[in-house]
Amino acid sequence: MGRIAYVNGRYLPQSRAMVHIEDRGYQFGDGVYEVCEIRNGDLIDEARHIDRLHRSLKELRIGAPLTRAALAFIMRQVIARNRVADGYLYVQVTRGVAARDHSFPLGNVRPSLVVTARAIDPAKGEALAAKGVAVISLPDIRWKRPDIKTIGLLPNVLARQAAKEKGAYEAWLIDTDGMVTEGAASNAWIVTQEGVIVTRRADNAILRGVTRTTLFELVAAQGLRLEERPFSLTEAKAAREAFLTGATSLIMPVVLIDGEPVGDGKPGTLTISLRSHFHDVAKASR
Repeated sequence: MGRIAYVNGRYLPQSRAMVHIEDRGYQFGDGVYEVCEIRNGDLIDEARHIDRLHRSLKELRIGAPLTRAALAFIMRQVIARNRVADGYLYVQVTRGVAARDHSFPLGNVRPSLVVTARAIDPAKGEALAAKGVAVISLPDIRWKRPDIKTIGLLPNVLARQAAKEKGAYEAWLIDTDGMVTEGAASNAWIVTQEGVIVTRRADNAILRGVTRTTLFELVAAQGLRLEERPFSLTEAKAAREAFLTGATSLIMPVVLIDGEPVGDGKPGTLTISLRSHFHDVAKASR
């Protein structure tokens, strides 16, 4: 069975799922999105993802396309119609279809909504985590509001491509002060030699990751010490452990930064423990 997508009121085979050529998402990247993990048929941290979606919409002054209840129904329909047990759900909202003009369209333009789901094999992620991943460092050339989860991701695309070409999983982005902001598609973390978990404070320079937020609860529950502060690339390379977080990677050990090993070059014990207990605190909803 082919994959099914929801597009503006219709469930369609993905081969026939299309948006108008004057949709502002296509023309300007004028939209936002969310990606939710699906685990054993459950949506993970759904409420936090939808809360963040609405925050992003508010920041861009885009109206919600549907009520929360209606969106929740569609999300579950897409999961069911695609028979996804483990995978990811993608929700995208744009300002809608209007004649091309940089300023907001006049009149009552309905936002566009697309929802898709994709199955994955969780064993592949676990195998990757068992080995750990490499990251490279690049200057952070994104706009100054990456805290809004917009679909305008060209700098992120270029960073991930650069990482791929160097055999790395992710790129960590460096600000003008030499500090790590976050990954191109993830939040960045280190564990100091003293066992302190460090990640940058969620301000306008980074996205407030949902996995990041849930991990805070796990860290608190385990009585671990956490600091929200900037850390430099030099500090990251000298750390005992490093890892990244995101809905598609969960908690992923980082074992190489710019070709240099972190710690002993193997996934750290604290990182592995956090990954194994993450779903103990994440909220699952059927």
